[in-house]
Amino acid sequence: MVTLSDFQRIGVGLVGFGIFFILFGMLLYFDSVLLAFGNILFLSGLVFIIGFRRTFTFFFQRQKMKGSSFFLGGVLIVLMRWPLLGMLLEAYGFITLFRSFFPVAFGFLGSLVNIPILKKLLEKLGDSSSIV
Repeated sequence: MVTLSDFQRIGVGLVGFGIFFILFGMLLYFDSVLLAFGNILFLSGLVFIIGFRRTFTFFFQRQKMKGSSFFLGGVLIVLMRWPLLGMLLEAYGFITLFRSFFPVAFGFLGSLVNIPILKKLLEKLGDSSSIV
């Protein structure tokens, strides 16, 4: 199990609340205040988890500059109360930033099928033949 310092625990909480407020803001038809609050919490939580220097070097690497500019530009546009455009820019920047991470995440999700309990559950769900 990974041990987290107190600052990292606070960061996990901030990121969790940030994601909650972003999703809640999108659910309420792109409420700009909730989206802006979620963005601020998410970014500050990221700084608490990995540190200021590592966050800065992650966002401002030469190969990630395009994704970073779209993501951070989207955050600024959301803060200026243009939520739909800002979230579109953020989504594009997020996909561009984490493009190399997606195959790892999908490989991890694919390996979850090898867990015996989940395998039985998926087989049971696959066998159900309902006419809906």
